[in-house]
Order: sequence, then structure tokens, then C-alpha cells
Amino acid sequence: MRWDGISEFVYVAEYESFTRAAKELGISTAQVSRQISALEKRLNIKLLYRTTRKVSLSEEGRVFYQHCRGVLDGLDAAEQAVSNLQSKPQGRIKLTAPVTYGEQQIVPLLNDFMVQYPDIEVTAFLSNQKIDLVEGGYDLAIRIGKLSDSMMMAKKLSRRTNFVCATPAYLSQHGMPRALKDLGQHNCLLGTRDHWHFVQKGQEKNLQVTGTVQYNSGHGLVDAALKSLGIVQLPDYYVQKYLASGELVSILDSYREPEESIWAIYPHNRHLSPKIRLLVDYLAAHLA
Repeated sequence: MRWDGISEFVYVAEYESFTRAAKELGISTAQVSRQISALEKRLNIKLLYRTTRKVSLSEEGRVFYQHCRGVLDGLDAAEQAVSNLQSKPQGRIKLTAPVTYGEQQIVPLLNDFMVQYPDIEVTAFLSNQKIDLVEGGYDLAIRIGKLSDSMMMAKKLSRRTNFVCATPAYLSQHGMPRALKDLGQHNCLLGTRDHWHFVQKGQEKNLQVTGTVQYNSGHGLVDAALKSLGIVQLPDYYVQKYLASGELVSILDSYREPEESIWAIYPHNRHLSPKIRLLVDYLAAHLA
């Protein structure tokens, strides 16, 4: 009886919905509600706050959820360990990733992964929007930078660095900026935002910049920089080969912000799937 209501409680906590939890578990909403009510009565603790619009965890519920999630994960791991002895990775994986990083780094690795594991199928949706994985039925997402969703599992895959750079010809004609304030005298090639990120005296700094170009395309900005139209700030995967060839020169290096982490995140209730774990490990090995 100590297991009664545990799965129902964990699924409601993760989906924030009795109806969605019932659908995932293949039982009725009424049964989910009865099991959780019985669990709360047995524990003599209020685990969930229910309104007509929202379900949320109480403080005690959050503590109980973390422990229950670990118990269910351990049970899943035991079952998978046995089944993996007689099976090979197969089935569909649905994931999302940022557009450019996905095109340049993730999609080619997905193709290599499917060559190696031909029974795996992949659906990838590239978007710069933060997609709700649970609502969209995604197994996995690639995210860059700081993470905010504590209800997800995460594994670091790699890191990226932003470079400020320009061509030698541009710098020869317009001068080399030595400090951040010097950027006000230069044509800055803008992306979707009008500010760039730096670190000054140990503090993060967002500096507003201006220029004659604004594209929502990293490739377009690289092309503009290569044609000496101005100075650009972009991640390493856009400019690395041009820095190596000398076509672009990195500037203001002492103000460069710290590297950003690149993560694979996935819902708790899917993270032990062999195919997901295999793909995440594959991406980590090849992106590192």
C-alpha cells in the first residue's frame, strides 16, 4: 500500500494537471484524484493545492515529489537494465534546438546517430523560442545559457564563446577599439537585440550599440563583417574559421563574457529511456 498514489502524485506534479496525468497513466481523472486524496490522508499532509485553473505543489509536496521521483527513476532503471540485455535502441525521438546551432551542430550529429542506429527515428523542430516540452510531447531540448526550469533534468553537452570581431581592413580604416566606450565611434552590426554582452571589472555589462545593419541572421551578420561593414559580436560557431584564417580579428578580448553552457534538458519521466540516454551521451561525446 505504500506505493498507492505515488505514480499519480508524481505525474500530476510534473504535468500540473489531473487530466493530463490521467491520460499519460491510462486511467480516469477520478481515479487519479482518489489515489492522491488517499495518499494525502495516509500521510496527513497537504501535497497539492487545487483550483479550477491550476494545480501546484505545497512546500511539503515539493519535498515529497523529489524523493518519489528518485524512487520511480530507480524502478525504471531496474526495468530498463533487464530489458536492455535483450533489446537494441529503437523508436522515435522528438527534440527541439535553437535554429542556427541546430542546423550547424545538432542536425549533422543526428544524421550520424541514425546511420549508427538505423532503428531510431528522429523528429527535430528548430526554434529560438522556449518550447514547453511536456505540452509539445518532446523528449529532449537543446538549450544555451542559464537554465530556469527546475522540473527538468539537464546534462551539459558543450560550451560556446561570444567573440567581438572585424576585418583587418575595417580596423585599419576606422581604428582599433581599446575600451567598451570606443564602440560608440564604430558601426556595430546588430542582431535581434540592440545591446551586446561584456564583463567589466568582474561585473556583467549589457552595452547598447548602434549601427547601419540589423539582421535576425547570424550568417548575414558574418557576411556583413567579412565585407568590412562594421564590427560584430557572434558565437564561436559563426566566426571560428574566419578567426583562424585571419579574415576576422578578435577585439576587446579582456571584456569577453564567460563561456555559456550548452545543455540537453529532458522531462523527468523520460530521462531513463535507453534511446534518449544514448542520444544525449552521443551528443555530449561529439560536441565536447
